[in-house]
Amino acid sequence: MAWFKKPPEGPKKVKIPEGMWVKCEACREIIYRKEIERNLKVCPKCNYHFRLSAQERLALLVEPQSFQETDQELQPADPLGFKDSMSYRERLRQNAQRSGLKEAVLSGLARIGEFAVCISVMDFSFMGGSMGSVVGERLVRSAERALSEDLPLITVSSSGGARMQEGMFSLMQMARVSAAIGRFKAEGRRPFISIVADPTFGGVTASFAMLGDVIIAEPRSLIGFAGPRVIEQTIKQQLPEDFQRAEFLLQHGLLDMVVHRRELKATVAKLLRLLS
Repeated sequence: MAWFKKPPEGPKKVKIPEGMWVKCEACREIIYRKEIERNLKVCPKCNYHFRLSAQERLALLVEPQSFQETDQELQPADPLGFKDSMSYRERLRQNAQRSGLKEAVLSGLARIGEFAVCISVMDFSFMGGSMGSVVGERLVRSAERALSEDLPLITVSSSGGARMQEGMFSLMQMARVSAAIGRFKAEGRRPFISIVADPTFGGVTASFAMLGDVIIAEPRSLIGFAGPRVIEQTIKQQLPEDFQRAEFLLQHGLLDMVVHRRELKATVAKLLRLLS
């Protein structure tokens, strides 16, 4: 009887493994993840530079096996006993679990080409790369180590600014790090090269990120203090096209170079040869 007949089978659905495809945040194209990774996490369609973790950034910039982390004993505390939707300690724990880091910056010694350097790399995946007291202390120690050991200083910024959960303990890091950079530049003989990646905002932009002897940005990076929406609401004016993008800042004299990711290591090595 027709009651017991199976309905004809339609086309079989193919299950696509999760995470195989990535949508570009700039051109909105869907791209095969392995193609993005082979291209140093740069969109092959529009040249958008995806964010890198601190470990990925170090693998891109320094010689293999040359990075030696320093100051890893410094751990974030909770000086204010801060709590919003969860406690600050729990937020730190979750971010450490997700990012594999203990803080938003990795500092250490490494080699770029034939040059030994002090390098600090921020990671946006840990609390938006925000600058708390431990981040500031690691950056200060990196600058002091570069000065005492007569080494070039390299920083890579990718940050949303100061960390609100630490209040003034966070904000004072702007002055502390700027003062350490000032001593390095006044007393040292080596260059300070600042690399700004997408995004770099707030207290990081207002302090060490824009103090480099040479300031380099990746293409289309967003760099500023307050966000464009906040500025438009404040001044009640339409902002220029590409406002706060790296190319806009280069045109207006706030950057020295905009360099594609694949050329970044060679560019830094060349600058070290010229300036050292």
